[in-house]
Amino acid sequence: MKSRWYKLRPTATRYRRQGYSIRSIEKLLGIPRSTLSGWFQDIVLSKKQQQDILKRWKKSLRKAQEKAGKWHHAQKEKRIQKGETQALATLKKINIFRKEHLELAIALLYLGEGSKKNTETGLGSSDPLILKFFIAILRTVYKVSTEKMRCELYIRADQNPYRIKQFWSKELQLPIKNFRQVNIDKRTTGSKTYPT
Repeated sequence: MKSRWYKLRPTATRYRRQGYSIRSIEKLLGIPRSTLSGWFQDIVLSKKQQQDILKRWKKSLRKAQEKAGKWHHAQKEKRIQKGETQALATLKKINIFRKEHLELAIALLYLGEGSKKNTETGLGSSDPLILKFFIAILRTVYKVSTEKMRCELYIRADQNPYRIKQFWSKELQLPIKNFRQVNIDKRTTGSKTYPT
């Protein structure tokens, strides 16, 4: 019994002898790969044809990977945007003059970003807004004095410790003497910090 694609066999065979891949013939003619594989059993491609098919396959794979990367990036951006929109809507409901609201907010922040190894209360972040919020709550709700706040910096090997101290001192409105410890990531030695 002849298959429904039998009339296309000469065309498919011609494409294959010209060096087309089975996948591309499947797309061009709409013939299942299993049928094509059976038809092409006796056709031997030259080394150059095989190399050309491999090159085209690698090229299409790279394109597919780039396309997938762009799609994932776009989806991530959508999720971030949606999260920010929802977060702002939630923040509007918070009464910043109610102590219990602020305590809940700092508890959630500490749960996600807080130091849980040492006895002191600590928070690690490179986001100035998060750090400013944390400091503001410590001052207003818990009456922690500025003198008791100690800061540690974690920087890359090519960054200037004093300049980084100056930046964060100004950004967080804390005296530069509060920045007592600077930790340099030795793994970054020899690599350049890109400007943000």
